[in-house]
Amino acid sequence: MTRYSILKTGEFSEWLDSLAPKSKAIVLARLDMVSIGHLGDYKRFEGLLELRWKNGTRVYSFFWGTSIVVALYGGNKNGQDRDIKKAKKIRDEVLDGTRTL
Repeated sequence: MTRYSILKTGEFSEWLDSLAPKSKAIVLARLDMVSIGHLGDYKRFEGLLELRWKNGTRVYSFFWGTSIVVALYGGNKNGQDRDIKKAKKIRDEVLDGTRTL
């Protein structure tokens, strides 16, 4: 089974800190599962990895190299289009070197 390092952007950490304690614990538990190679319910599109929950929560990430998943941003189904645009912008900044983690 592949192991992944999880890096988090500042925007992701701010979003995570804004969640209720139970929701925050659920997201962190999922990232722990991702780190050992279990992605759960997800969708890959346009270079992003969207981790999905039944309550509408979404976390946007991407694989960087062979062993790193970068948690870019989080949100819910209602603001999905805006969140995807923001996640893509952050990903592009990471890839072109204008953003460090």
